[in-house]
Amino acid sequence: MLGECGMLELDKATLRKCSVKLCKDMVLDELLVQMLKTDGILSENMAESILVNSTSQTKNYKLLSLLPKRGSCAFSSFCKALRETEQQDLCILLMEERERLREEYVDSALPLPTQDTAKAKRARLHESVEMCLDADSPITKPVLPCSRDFYLSHFQQAYRMDSSPRGRALVISNVTFDPLAPDLDRRVGGEVDEEVLGKLFTELDYTVMLRKNLSVQEMQVCVEQFSRSLDHRTMDSCVVCLLSHGVEGAVYGTDGQLLELDWVFKSFDNEHCPQLQNKPKMFFIQACRGEEMDCGVDQRDGSERTQSPGCEERDAGREAQEDREREERERLRVKLPKRSDMICGFASLKGTAAMRNTKKGSWFVQELNTVLRDKARDTHMADILVQVNRRIKQREGDAPGTSYHRCKEMSEFTSSLCKDLFLFPKYCPQRPPALPLWNNQRAGCGN
Repeated sequence: MLGECGMLELDKATLRKCSVKLCKDMVLDELLVQMLKTDGILSENMAESILVNSTSQTKNYKLLSLLPKRGSCAFSSFCKALRETEQQDLCILLMEERERLREEYVDSALPLPTQDTAKAKRARLHESVEMCLDADSPITKPVLPCSRDFYLSHFQQAYRMDSSPRGRALVISNVTFDPLAPDLDRRVGGEVDEEVLGKLFTELDYTVMLRKNLSVQEMQVCVEQFSRSLDHRTMDSCVVCLLSHGVEGAVYGTDGQLLELDWVFKSFDNEHCPQLQNKPKMFFIQACRGEEMDCGVDQRDGSERTQSPGCEERDAGREAQEDREREERERLRVKLPKRSDMICGFASLKGTAAMRNTKKGSWFVQELNTVLRDKARDTHMADILVQVNRRIKQREGDAPGTSYHRCKEMSEFTSSLCKDLFLFPKYCPQRPPALPLWNNQRAGCGN
């Protein structure tokens, strides 16, 4: 009888029992991967996601995490591939462990697991692995406020950050996936992340918009509507959080299709989102960056470069001269690179897994929440993410007897910020009266 994801529960249990030995000793080369592809166990994308990893242990871990989801023939094909790549000792280990487990079921008069019991056994497995990775819990301490003295000594060298709200925050959280996308398990603990981020950015004075369980098309529509919002004109920044399964450079929609992260960044660049030009844009996702050639774009409503005027005269009768001067001003209009003023925090390095706890959420969101609540009052965002890196580096999994035991994670971030990005939490400076210009009307802190 097949389990919910296709593989016999007996075979899944055998892989789990032998996972530590397999992660440590298996030689996972292109030949073994090719054999599994030939048998239809791995797709081309899966094979690439395995081989792209830099260490043998991470390659082995990736394969072992995929096999239980690849159908009833995956176990036998895996054993055959081990034999044909001269790893008979590991094949024998698996077969002996499988037989021992079968005898245990017989001796205890228990039936072999069926589809009805598969969910409960899988839930217990995830409990033993994910919930015991660490002993921390989501931080609920309040965000510490920025002092007036700190604001006055730093605001001139930093991005403007005095609107209220500070900006809009979009959180897209995909937890449950279409059953027709069998490789994408439910992200147990993802609900914790979305709640933590919602509370965090609300307390940091952002208007938070949470969207859950979206297909790729729905994600695209959501991102486009958010990036085109006219509200950005009166606010000083924006935040985008994408929580989902992912691969290098993309995240999954609930339909199993991939949303390219470079498209997300492009939606907020200086060409496609002029209302956020020169304003900081923060992203918290797993991804890599694009390499598109940058030819530059005119800055919308930007300041103009001027020279000392000397003696100026007004001559209303010299229309041709005025036309030439207007053309010269247009020529001298400040240009911006297509993409700037962005900072992106990634939960893990390229090719590596990100750890998630079923009750406490992901390591990355936990640490981001902790550091922002404690340090945002006097630390700029780049240093915030350095501190997140340091805290992630110090963590490791605690799940003895599994491949997760002492597992590590390393976050990273990329930045095209051009100033210090302080959030100045809970500080509301007095803003000067709005100038009588249409494009300079902005929301005050009391609005």
